[in-house]
Amino acid sequence: WVGAAAAAAVASAAAAAMLRCMPPLWRCNRQVEALDRRHCSLQAVPDDVYRYSRSLEELLLDANQLRELPKPFFRLLNLRKLGLSDNEIQRLPPEVANFMQLVELDISRNDIPEIPESIKFCKSLEIADFSGNPLSRLPEGFTQLRSLGHLALNDVSLQTLPNDIGNLANLVTLELRENLLKALPASLSFLVKLEQLDLGGNDLEVLPDTLGALPNLRELWLDRNQLSSLPPELGNLRRLVCLDVSENKLEQLPGEISGLVALTDLLLSQNLLENVPDGIGQLKQLSILKIDQNRLTELTEAIGECENLSELILTENMLTALPKALGKLAKLTNLNADRNRLLALPPEIGGCSSLNVLSLRDNRLEFLPPELASTTELHVLDVAGNRLQHLPFALTSLSLKALWLAENQSQPMLKFQTEDDEKTGEKVLTCYLLPQQPSPSLENLLQNSVDESWTDTNLNRVSVIQFVDEPRVE
Repeated sequence: WVGAAAAAAVASAAAAAMLRCMPPLWRCNRQVEALDRRHCSLQAVPDDVYRYSRSLEELLLDANQLRELPKPFFRLLNLRKLGLSDNEIQRLPPEVANFMQLVELDISRNDIPEIPESIKFCKSLEIADFSGNPLSRLPEGFTQLRSLGHLALNDVSLQTLPNDIGNLANLVTLELRENLLKALPASLSFLVKLEQLDLGGNDLEVLPDTLGALPNLRELWLDRNQLSSLPPELGNLRRLVCLDVSENKLEQLPGEISGLVALTDLLLSQNLLENVPDGIGQLKQLSILKIDQNRLTELTEAIGECENLSELILTENMLTALPKALGKLAKLTNLNADRNRLLALPPEIGGCSSLNVLSLRDNRLEFLPPELASTTELHVLDVAGNRLQHLPFALTSLSLKALWLAENQSQPMLKFQTEDDEKTGEKVLTCYLLPQQPSPSLENLLQNSVDESWTDTNLNRVSVIQFVDEPRVE
């Protein structure tokens, strides 16, 4: 029955798709305002489109195999929404100027080499997506499209923006990702309604100071450029919620970053940062901070003032210690400091009462503080690749779902025994993976020249390994 029901459902969906791609002959006498012919393997604009030329307002021909737009197509004078994305169209004719009522145009992912100058007559255009076409430039009249609120020009090989792009004063979102831009025109600062600006994946080396004059900007994407510094004026973006400057060449952040009081997401991955300014403590709304793959040698104690921080990613830096103020971060759920040079964890870490995941893989930790047991929400603890002798007995109070002590560990949880620490006399946890040994690759190197004293000091541990494998005697 289940198989039959599934087959019936597939057949029904196929029939629905077929009906959608068929001309609506049964509606000949009715005015048709919208036609959806997406995913119909069309190689030409279907004739029934022209039958409704007086009434048609919405036409969706996306994801077909159209190569050209014939002249009768531009007699659809009442079109308000036109979808032509994911076709093989090679030319946008100047007759596009006829679409004076057009509000929304999506012609992304075609093979159109240029936008005609006559596009400037599409005065009603509010939403336009030209992404994924080999454009390289915009026509001079493009900036006369004053009604544009949302413009996408991703991956179109643009080398420059029009100097008068500031004329598009109603823009709310501007997407310019994956282009060849090396500089930005000063008039960008006139886009006072702009809320989202995406400049990721370009060749920008310097940002204009005027970028800080966009009073409504909420999202700024600058990842994968060539930036070595950020202008201090960026701190004026009081409404900025998300800033992504990952994969650049930043060596330091301006102290004025403290002005980004609404910021929730700060992405700094893959730069050359050696520290973070104390002003970061002013970012009271900050929720996600990613500083992985930098050159951090220390993290400011001011981080403890970021009271809403929930995710802190410090992977692949050169940190030897974490700030004590981390313990103030009561909302922190995810802390990752893998592949640093940490020698110890501050006892204050116990203050992170919401911590779910703590990852400290590949550091130089020899002990974990018993205070870690106060992180009652902790479910995943990854300390593989360290130098831990044992674990604090207090950890038994945690409801851990995964505790990783080694790279090749087959199960997320292990069976532990209690021992008395020889030095302190305190009760500790141990198992066959403790004390942690050098990584397998390093062990292979050591096998050829095993030192007698090294073997002697570890004889006592061998009995522990054997003990774990034996059945427990009650």
